[in-house]
Amino acid sequence: MRTRQDIEEWEDRILALYAARSRESLGREFDEPLQEIRTCYQRDRDRVVHSEAFRKLEYKTQVFVIFEGDYYRTRLTHSIEVAQIARTIGRSLGLNEDLIEAIALAHDLGHPPFGHAGETMLNDLMKMHGGFNHNFRSYEIVTRLEKRYPDFDGLNLSREVLVGILKHETNYDIQGRVPAYKDIGPTLEAKVVDVADALAYLSHDVDDGLTSGCIDEADLAASGLWQQARRRVDGVTNDVMRKYQLVKFLIDAQVRDLLDFSSSHLRERNFRSAAEAQRWHLARPRDAAIGFSPAMKSDVQFLQEILLEKLYHHYRVERMTSKAKRIIQDLFDVYLENPKQLPYHVYERAKNYSRTEVYQVICGYIAGMTDRFALDEHKKLFNPYQKV
Repeated sequence: MRTRQDIEEWEDRILALYAARSRESLGREFDEPLQEIRTCYQRDRDRVVHSEAFRKLEYKTQVFVIFEGDYYRTRLTHSIEVAQIARTIGRSLGLNEDLIEAIALAHDLGHPPFGHAGETMLNDLMKMHGGFNHNFRSYEIVTRLEKRYPDFDGLNLSREVLVGILKHETNYDIQGRVPAYKDIGPTLEAKVVDVADALAYLSHDVDDGLTSGCIDEADLAASGLWQQARRRVDGVTNDVMRKYQLVKFLIDAQVRDLLDFSSSHLRERNFRSAAEAQRWHLARPRDAAIGFSPAMKSDVQFLQEILLEKLYHHYRVERMTSKAKRIIQDLFDVYLENPKQLPYHVYERAKNYSRTEVYQVICGYIAGMTDRFALDEHKKLFNPYQKV
C-alpha cells in the first residue's frame, strides 16, 4: 500500500525545485490530523469534488444558458476541462498536479447563475454595499458556507489552495481581497490554472459558438491562429469531425507554445523553491512566470476580440444576457422590498439587519442559485398561477 509519506517522498524525487510540495504546505486554518493515504492537496481536491457548491456548477451557465440545449458547456464541465488542461501543463513543467487540480476544480465555485451576466448584475446591485466578486465568493464558500464538518465551517482547505482561489486572474477574473492572505503570493500551480482557464474558455467558446450557429468559420478567418488550425484539417470533410479537430488544434497549439515559453522563462528565473516563486508573483503580479510567447499572446488576444464582437455580442447571446439580468434584478427587488419572503434559514426574522447586511444576505442567496433554481424562483414570485 502506498502511504501519504510514500507520495511525499515521491514528490521530493520527481517534482521540480519550484513545485509546491505537500509536506511543505502552509497548513490549514484549523489543525487536523494528517491522513494515512492522501496528501493535504489530494484531500483538498476530494473535498471540493464532494461539496454542494461543486455539484451545483452542473446547472450554472458558461456562455449559453441551460435552456438553450444540453451540448453547451456549463461551469461544471468547464471546471473539469480546465483541470485536465492544467494538469497536463503542470505535469510537463514538474509541478504538483494535485494542488493544480484542487485549485482548478474550485476556481469557479462562487459564480452566480447566468455566468458573467449574473455576476455583472449582482456587482451593479451591490456597488454601494461592497460589490460582488466571484473569487471572494468562492473563498467564502470553502471557508464558511459549506457545512460538512462538525468542528469547523467550510472545507478547511490548505492555504495554497485558498490563495489560488482568491488570487485567480484572467481577463474575466479579478482577485478577491482578504487581509490574511495579502502577503502570500500564488504558487506556480495557481498561475498554471489561471492560464489554463483562459485557454479553455477561448477554445471551448469557439466550439460552442460554432455549434450554436452564432458564429461560423468565416467569422474567424482573420485570425492567424484559426488559419493555422484550418490548414491542419483541410483533409477533414465531415463537418462535426472538422469542428472537433479545429478546436483540438487550438488547444494543442496554445499548450505547446505555453510549455516552450514557460520552460525557458523558468530556467531564466531559476527559482530554487516554491516559496521563491510565490514571492516573485507577489512582488510582480503582472509578470507571471507561466505564460505564452509574445507572438501567441497576440494571436490569442486577436481571436478573443473576434469572439467578443461576433459571439458574445451576437443578438442571441445579447438576448440571453438581457433576460438573465432582468431575472436577477427582479429577484433582488422582490427580496429587498420584503426580505421576509426569503427562506427561514437565509433570513433570520429576529435579527436586526442593517441596510448593508440585508443587501449582502440577498446577494448571497441569489449567488448560490443555479440557473434552473433562479428560473423556478422567478416563476413562483411573478407567475400568479405558479405555486409558491
